[in-house]
Amino acid sequence: MYAHGARSSGGKGKSAGNETVEIVKTIFFALLIALVLRVLLFQPFTIPSASMEPNLYEGDYIVVSKWSYGYSKHSIPFSPPIIKDRVFGKAPARGDVVVFKLPRDNKTDYIKRVIGLPGDRIQMIANQLYINGDPVKDVVVGQSEINDVFGPRPITRLNETLPGGKTFTIQDFGPNGDLDNTPVYEVPEGFYFMMGDNRDNSIDSRVEASSGVGLVPAENLVGKAQIIMFSWEPGASLFNPVSWVKNLRTDRFFQILN
Repeated sequence: MYAHGARSSGGKGKSAGNETVEIVKTIFFALLIALVLRVLLFQPFTIPSASMEPNLYEGDYIVVSKWSYGYSKHSIPFSPPIIKDRVFGKAPARGDVVVFKLPRDNKTDYIKRVIGLPGDRIQMIANQLYINGDPVKDVVVGQSEINDVFGPRPITRLNETLPGGKTFTIQDFGPNGDLDNTPVYEVPEGFYFMMGDNRDNSIDSRVEASSGVGLVPAENLVGKAQIIMFSWEPGASLFNPVSWVKNLRTDRFFQILN
């Protein structure tokens, strides 16, 4: 009877050990699949600022397609130097909304719109965007007021149409902003010029790389922003589930990005 009991105890121990191994294997393969999907297909991001208003708001939860421009070391978490330049590379189109690594640190994720392609000349003159010497067409579509850290301010919204036909809405606080008059920026081969849609509230390629974005190398592109999945008003707290529901912006759910 004792020997029989000893064998039974060993069997249970072996069974428990096998079950633990299976759980570990399941977790490992689940994490591996999640990593592959994140590297090759999709990656989620949360919008942290107002620089892309009125198209993206702080608290928007977006999904970025990783295959749109091919893959670089920045497609992989922590950017290990195992890919040189890009593989399966494809150039972004003018007007794409793109997530990229900030050139000055190659770590921070930024999101802006592609305005200048290699070979372009970009300039702001009296609050008007010029590409290759020609003013970009814009049409006023609305005026209102927002209340931010500077207090209530009037804003103008315009539909801007880039060369090639891409049209989207931008937001502007009016003339005489810090970035409303700039020198000419010449975009070299292998680089892109990025701007935020909230033109007077965006640190972008109009600001030199030492303190802003500067020109963005193709290698730093992470992916193309495709859709707003969910959205929360600022103030939702991870530790207060009630605030998740209270601050939901359901009207922004599942919006395809232009």
